[in-house]
Amino acid sequence: MLGIFDSGIGGLTVVKEIFKNLPKYQIIYFGDAARLPYGTKGTDFIKRYSAKIIDWLIQKKAKIIIIACHTSSAWASDFLKKRFNKIPIFEVISPALNEVLSAAESKRIGIIGTPGTIKSGSWKKKLLAKDPTLKIYSKSCPLFVPLIEEGWINKKITREIVKEYLEPLKLKKIDVLVLACTHYPLLEKEIKKVLGKKIKIINPAESLAKSIKLFF
Repeated sequence: MLGIFDSGIGGLTVVKEIFKNLPKYQIIYFGDAARLPYGTKGTDFIKRYSAKIIDWLIQKKAKIIIIACHTSSAWASDFLKKRFNKIPIFEVISPALNEVLSAAESKRIGIIGTPGTIKSGSWKKKLLAKDPTLKIYSKSCPLFVPLIEEGWINKKITREIVKEYLEPLKLKKIDVLVLACTHYPLLEKEIKKVLGKKIKIINPAESLAKSIKLFF
């Protein structure tokens, strides 16, 4: 059984991709709606509650853990892999790095995520470690998660907020945008309207699901 966790409903975008690649495997999902969003919480909080959730998933017979949350992946994945070293743990960042690099023809990359994920610099550090010549522009979008959790995906105010956040990245002439939060694919249609067809949007959940499939 695969144990997957995230704050709220965002991790269901990861579940969707895993079902595509591993339709025969059972999944148990923990969406921590009581403490969302993780992206505004401190590092100790993220580590503590991520560990508690993994304990619960293991009690429910999960044999593999998937950290769907980008903030938890950024701040807690190393800690969690050491603490639970007898069970495979996958995080959502590393599997997508090569896909991002391949898509970035001009080497100008935009990354959007929660304040916690962007503050960690994890995406930027890992990408630059692979190619120091990259130009990376990061932007936190703190209003996206609460809007999605409220179901305000098609509201006029949501479209205006998406434009407000993303227009500066478009002006940077990026050719790739990384959705560094599992909630954000739910806004992909609105994001595409702002960015246009030329900028490739990357949902890391797709690469994560493929890496888990290869593990089996």
